Amino acid sequence: MIRRIFALLMIFNLTACAELQQVVDSLPQSEVLSNADIASGLRQALDQGIEKQVTKLTQTDGFFKNDLVKILLPEELQKVDKGLRDIGLGNLADEGLKVLNRAAEDAVKEATPIFVNAVKDITFDDAKNILLGDDNAATSYLTTKTQTELYNKFQPVINNSFSKVGADQIWNNLINKYNAIPFTNNVNPDLTDYVTQEALKGVYTMIAVEEKEIRNKVASRTTDLLKKVFALQD
Repeated sequence: MIRRIFALLMIFNLTACAELQQVVDSLPQSEVLSNADIASGLRQALDQGIEKQVTKLTQTDGFFKNDLVKILLPEELQKVDKGLRDIGLGNLADEGLKVLNRAAEDAVKEATPIFVNAVKDITFDDAKNILLGDDNAATSYLTTKTQTELYNKFQPVINNSFSKVGADQIWNNLINKYNAIPFTNNVNPDLTDYVTQEALKGVYTMIAVEEKEIRNKVASRTTDLLKKVFALQD
């Protein structure tokens, strides 16, 4: 028991793969975790985040009614929203926001296969850095591995979604209404890139939420392997 307590305390000072392995090796034999176990535990944690949180974003209002990720207008268009509300067109402004979020919800359906492939590629070195990292280390790993590919997947889906859900027509109407307000400067934005970037932020935000839960709440570790692996960082 003394050896186990000592091993768990030492984890806070580890900075290299070999040192982490020494801690693992010092655990009682019945609780020894191999390098493969640790990597598998991190994969399970990421899979859990993808399954629980990313899936929520693909549902109707997954973005629109989630204050953590709801997509608002870019700064240069805030005046459009305010101008419409000032003249009693708040419903039109709300509809404009809703279709931006609908496009993101549609695009996120493309994310899961890309995440799954990235999770499969986790090595022990990756797992060591994630396990000993901060509360969003696993999310940062996924961001590095998937951001470019996800952008390339999201962008055409969002572009098509704008047409499918009528966002192009709604925004043309919305902006034309705004441009008709006296003493305003006309605007004509391309929102596809903006919404794509915001959708990506939303996905990583929700994965980070689940990662933090697993790291800080034992009850969120839903498998024996998760409990054993994350006990090393407690």
